[in-house]
Amino acid sequence: MVGNSGSGKSRLAERVATILDVPYVELDAIHHLANWTPIDPDEFVVRIAQISSTDAWVIDGNYRAGVVDGPVWKRADTVVWLDLPRRTVMFQVTRRTVTRLISRKHLWNGNREPWRNLWSWDPNKSIIRWAWTQHAKYQERYGAAAQSPELAHLTFVRLTSHAAADRWLDSIKPATER
Repeated sequence: MVGNSGSGKSRLAERVATILDVPYVELDAIHHLANWTPIDPDEFVVRIAQISSTDAWVIDGNYRAGVVDGPVWKRADTVVWLDLPRRTVMFQVTRRTVTRLISRKHLWNGNREPWRNLWSWDPNKSIIRWAWTQHAKYQERYGAAAQSPELAHLTFVRLTSHAAADRWLDSIKPATER
């Protein structure tokens, strides 16, 4: 499951994993250690390779550097790309960020969204700014991937609205019904 920050990919990925009765893995939960310390890149690749070597899973996240475009896509059969309009993503990521800040919600490994990042223009600090700056890049990256002959073993599902995501969810069946 790939898509811009705030597009709803984690929520959709969780729903897919529940329907299919398979493990759900959020790459952010592995990447962000306590105090927002990033995991060692080599260890990250090893952990994701171990997870993706199992029979079935749903993994969400956009990490590159040999992760998503490495062990995950080599073992995957389907890539679901949640490609919502920028205005929708920006509304959702802003609402989510403010809600997390106000509630002081614990994210991965005890981390919380820092208030100071809400006002930052640095996309490496502000998830809102990140979503804005990455939107077109993700469209280009995943659009090209969907057309790539090297990735012909993958089925790309591009969902451009919540309604399309709901229709697609209704179409997938648990393993017991296939």
